[in-house]
Amino acid sequence: MKLYFSVRYITKKGESLFVSVITNGQEAQDHQMQPSDFGVWKAEVDHFSKDISYKYLVKNEENTTVAVEDVGHQLSFPHTYKEFVIIDVWNKKNFPENYLTNKILKNKLTGFKPEKNSILKKHTHLFKIFAPIYHSNWKIVLFGSSESLGSWSYDKVIIFSQTDFGVWEASVEIPENYPVEYKYCIYDTVEKKVIDVESGPNRLVYPNSNKEVLHIVSDHYFKFKSYQMYHDAGVAVPVFSLRTEDGFGVGEFPDLKKLADWNKATGLGIIQILPINDTTANYTWTDSYPYAAVSVYALHPQYLSLEKLDYVLPKNLVEEYNAQKDELNTLNLIDYEKMISGKWKFIKQVFEEQKENIFKDRNFKKFIKDNETWLVPYSAFCVLRDKYKTPNFGEWKTHKKYIAGKISQLFTIKNKDYEAVMLHSWVQFQLHKQLKDAVDYMHGLGISIKGDLPIGIYRYSVEAWTEPELFGMDFQAGAPPDQFTDLGQNWEFPTYNWEAMKNDGYQWWKNRFKALEQYFDAMRIDHILGFFRIWRMPISATQGILGYFYPAVPITEDEFKKLHLPFDFNRYCKPFINDEILNKYFGENKDNALEYLDINSDQTYYFKPQFDTQRKISNHFKNDENTEFTEQLISLAANVLFLTEEKDRETVYHPRFNIYKTESYQFLSDGEKRIIYNLYHDYFFKRQDGLWYAQAMEKLPVILNATEMLICGEDLGLVPDCVPVVMDELAIIALKVQRMPSENIPFYNPKIADYMNVVTASSHDSSTLRQWWKEDSALTQKYYNQQLNQYGEAPENLMPDLAEIIIKQHLYNDAMLAIFPIQEFLATEETLSNPNLDIERINNPAVFPHYWRYRMHLNIEELHKAENFNEKIKKWIEDSGRL
Repeated sequence: MKLYFSVRYITKKGESLFVSVITNGQEAQDHQMQPSDFGVWKAEVDHFSKDISYKYLVKNEENTTVAVEDVGHQLSFPHTYKEFVIIDVWNKKNFPENYLTNKILKNKLTGFKPEKNSILKKHTHLFKIFAPIYHSNWKIVLFGSSESLGSWSYDKVIIFSQTDFGVWEASVEIPENYPVEYKYCIYDTVEKKVIDVESGPNRLVYPNSNKEVLHIVSDHYFKFKSYQMYHDAGVAVPVFSLRTEDGFGVGEFPDLKKLADWNKATGLGIIQILPINDTTANYTWTDSYPYAAVSVYALHPQYLSLEKLDYVLPKNLVEEYNAQKDELNTLNLIDYEKMISGKWKFIKQVFEEQKENIFKDRNFKKFIKDNETWLVPYSAFCVLRDKYKTPNFGEWKTHKKYIAGKISQLFTIKNKDYEAVMLHSWVQFQLHKQLKDAVDYMHGLGISIKGDLPIGIYRYSVEAWTEPELFGMDFQAGAPPDQFTDLGQNWEFPTYNWEAMKNDGYQWWKNRFKALEQYFDAMRIDHILGFFRIWRMPISATQGILGYFYPAVPITEDEFKKLHLPFDFNRYCKPFINDEILNKYFGENKDNALEYLDINSDQTYYFKPQFDTQRKISNHFKNDENTEFTEQLISLAANVLFLTEEKDRETVYHPRFNIYKTESYQFLSDGEKRIIYNLYHDYFFKRQDGLWYAQAMEKLPVILNATEMLICGEDLGLVPDCVPVVMDELAIIALKVQRMPSENIPFYNPKIADYMNVVTASSHDSSTLRQWWKEDSALTQKYYNQQLNQYGEAPENLMPDLAEIIIKQHLYNDAMLAIFPIQEFLATEETLSNPNLDIERINNPAVFPHYWRYRMHLNIEELHKAENFNEKIKKWIEDSGRL
């Protein structure tokens, strides 16, 4: 058959447009297009299949691709025609159909059945519009200026069939021999009338006088009005924080079903949770940190309900189990160590009693086979971690280096570790079943679940063990100083080797997203800035303050010379220490500090070789109780101006963050200060944007096109100018936290939020509203008067009526999503709010490691009974157009 492609695209001088066609999964064939009038490009292609996938791309004079569509096209051709004119639009990722046709849409349209569009031989045009409609009783219709298109009459509209989620088609005969104007409309099938017409200028369709050719008008970007778009509200709560009558001192996957019932009663369409991957490193409370997973695939055993296993507890353990369950459930906070040790004790007993049945289970065998690429190394890792009492595979006596053939032997029946690896595999099977059951239940209610993707991996994880070439194991990832901490954050995760990941088209990331997609409908990418650049530190550093952005355009020695800066490596790149600084840091303890220093000829000091890095100092004092002195020494080691990097066999330099606040900077000449300050400003706020834009656009489109989840990016912190540009181009939903504005203002006003935002009043990393209200009385007063528009003096405590105002401010706006921590909903009802507000914070980023142990103070079953409270929330959701 003959295909005649036509698309409008404005190119630059020397550029040409191509259509890249993929047939039956074969390698893409690029067909050069020819320019026509008014920026239209055309191409004729012979095609031999009823289906086609294709993309448009731009190449320069060197035949290098300089632009490509973010989202491709798919068409199916009716057998009644042999020639087709395809009238296209360059498809952008930020068209509504491309970010709203996702798993959430499928949840909302429960029971959707594709409709068939009949194409008759007399038809001249097939109209196809991509428009995700979240209202089940709405349809797309069309009318236009010609008699064949209804002459702009609402009574003569052409009703479209929804042939797939968000895909609408109608075939018509247009006999007129002149261009016809038309518009799409929304039609209410209950009221049987057009309820609105798309905004913007009229569209135009051209005549087709050849009866042997079908014109396919492939339209994009239905011009929705705000109220027609998908809007939703939700609750954010970690799974571990859920409290039900069934729990074992911690929230479990089946508890999500009870939370979903509460969501349904309140009209909340989203449940947002924190990462749920296994973080078991040493079975202590430090494993409570949900962002340090030992596997990016395995689920955490803490979420396994012992009462919902395939097999019941042995009768002789039931009494002990119930007693321990009651004890743990009376606690205000999670006792991680008691909880996890108790769970494993009972899990092992069930496994031991039922292992013969477990080994015969066909579904379990299938689970192992379907997931063996990650499950086999994970289970082996767990066995070796427990055997050698450490997740640090470098300290294991065997299998320090992962060799797949040797590890697979653990899964042979005669191997002494066979039962141990099968235990961990079976636990994952049970976790998968319980989570999938909860998710299916939620979807049945029309509730969607939003997950959380950590930006990093744990240094001693399965992935670091099996694929070390994909990571920068000699470095640590973190974040620069921010409102949480002046010292920055050191997460101790290895960085990514993006070049290695690029070699196979970022398959590692695609696999990761696909694994998450089996559970989640939307995904929050933690610290999405890491896809632009990461804040990295050498292993020798313990504080985030000694990090720098990677990749980055560094400062070279030639640059120092051109600026006539008297560069001295020891002065600029080593801690600057003199007597005045020692007195400031240590006071009466100065003599103690001198034990770790040697003196230069100019009467300045330097650290002795055995103490010349933060890591060496920290290791030396790891058993010392004088933490204040240790921290002072560690901070002194950070009193530098520039950090070094070895790049292409050359030493290059990065300014230390907040360089102008260092004592070292204060002892420079005025001329040096001026030059270095300007260099600092250029480095952090000017020279990097082009590089970081290119880095993100190389990775993110490939990764995001591999998933149907709605993607949200946590873009807080020091945000480069290129970040909102990329997020807009790729339709990534941005996060707006009222107390963390990106602009230089005290508060973000949610009323001005645009559609591509999720707004919230607080997050898991911040204090709750009630806690924050008491932190800074002057700031609270300003918020009370300026943001809440209240007169007089702010009350000492955040009252429920004020919490309600804050919630409503975030609901009544154009933002796609408004999601609130469970604590903030409870703050609007005095009888339901926690009397002990000091234990409601989930995480404090300034404290590392932090004990993640927050648990709801009341059972979800109690929330179900709070009918007035639930009706109140539902009324807010209805009134704000988010139901």
